[in-house]
Amino acid sequence: MTLISSQLSDHRPATDAAVRALTGSGIPVHLPGTDPYTALTATSNLTKAIRPVAVVAARGSADVSHTLRVAAATGLQVAVQGTGHGATETMQDAILVSTAALDELTVHADARWARIGAGVRWAAVLEACAPYGLAALAGSSPHVGVVGYLTGGGLGPVARTHGLASDTVRAFDVVTGDGVAHRVTATSDPDLFWGLRGGKGTLGIVTAVEIDLVEQAELYAGAVWFAGADAAAVVRTWSRWCELLPQEGTTSIAVMRLPDLPIFPAPLRGTTSVAVRFAWTGDPATGEEMIRAIRSVATPIIDTVRVMAYAELGDVHTDPTDPMPLHEHHSLLDSFPGEAADRLLELVGPDAQCAQAVVEVRQLGGRVRDDRGVPSAFAHRDAAFSVFSAALLLPELAELVAQDTVRVHDGLAPWARDGGLPNFTDSAGPQWAGRVFTADVAQRLRALSLAHDPAGVLLGARGVRS
Repeated sequence: MTLISSQLSDHRPATDAAVRALTGSGIPVHLPGTDPYTALTATSNLTKAIRPVAVVAARGSADVSHTLRVAAATGLQVAVQGTGHGATETMQDAILVSTAALDELTVHADARWARIGAGVRWAAVLEACAPYGLAALAGSSPHVGVVGYLTGGGLGPVARTHGLASDTVRAFDVVTGDGVAHRVTATSDPDLFWGLRGGKGTLGIVTAVEIDLVEQAELYAGAVWFAGADAAAVVRTWSRWCELLPQEGTTSIAVMRLPDLPIFPAPLRGTTSVAVRFAWTGDPATGEEMIRAIRSVATPIIDTVRVMAYAELGDVHTDPTDPMPLHEHHSLLDSFPGEAADRLLELVGPDAQCAQAVVEVRQLGGRVRDDRGVPSAFAHRDAAFSVFSAALLLPELAELVAQDTVRVHDGLAPWARDGGLPNFTDSAGPQWAGRVFTADVAQRLRALSLAHDPAGVLLGARGVRS
């Protein structure tokens, strides 16, 4: 018996047939129990384990096309993962296409654009752009993948100035569910171009993107941390301050209960603290005047706001990079007035019994609302704020954490609106689609999916097709 035959012995016939067809074509396929399978199915959230029947380590669009066609012929579905961030499906009974090896990265500095493979993380793009004083609209964590972030819209630390990252996309190389490879631009295929920006994985597997870059060599940015005892003054001030902040500034506030672990700064471990994140794209002197209102509220325990190279963008939020077991949730607000600030303090302030490690309120608005005349499937541009919570999900605390998450988000219901953001909403299928898309957007995505994926091969389309 061959190695492949031995490893397939526990799988159903459709899987056997698909794997044999793929390996017979010379495509790298990895099965459960092998080291490559383990590496390529790793996720950043340890509670989101994935268990595909096999992993295709794609070397380019031809491998993706062939995989999709084989899956259609054998009755299987296909999922995709590049870096392990944003996993929501178990992928059970599906083939996983890993785009991790698609590491193309070319910066065209004179024309201010870049071509980026689907396996590239934002950190590499920031580094490649830095010598030219150019900026790509990365998210708060440069550790995440470029493509998954862009197809979900992309709300980063300078979004109020420069807008959604997906609005900088010039072109996609994508393979739709029928196995057809496309180069998609706003003029070549406006429908697919609309749906790939905000529709996440509903319409195809992106193998490369081309994005416009902006001139932004430096920022005046960082975070100002305060002790929990000052939370009330800081949160209330931040609420009023946001009303005056021009779009050169993007900000969020986070109430933290960080565990006593050496990966966190000593003053923050095992206690409640409040961080105001701030990124100013204009004159640093003006930025210093803007943040003075926050600095003057109380004595900071840590203050990292400074002139920094744009490539240091990740220092604004300092998101952790190591995989952790997390329970995450997200909601949107139409406003965050003083009454909402007081309610947030009741829910998660230092005197509250709260199981969340972090509860963040992020100001939106500014150029996020501007689609630049090219509409996309990103459905909630007009939301004013987002709320994100994350808690360490230990088995013995699972029920408590889930109940506490509901308590926090329901507690802000008077200012909330329906909907969610594709990159933040931690669910899958119809539940996910119902939150992140309006009915009109979902209907249009469904029509595009039926046209380009008649066999329903793409697992990511399940939410809009159900």
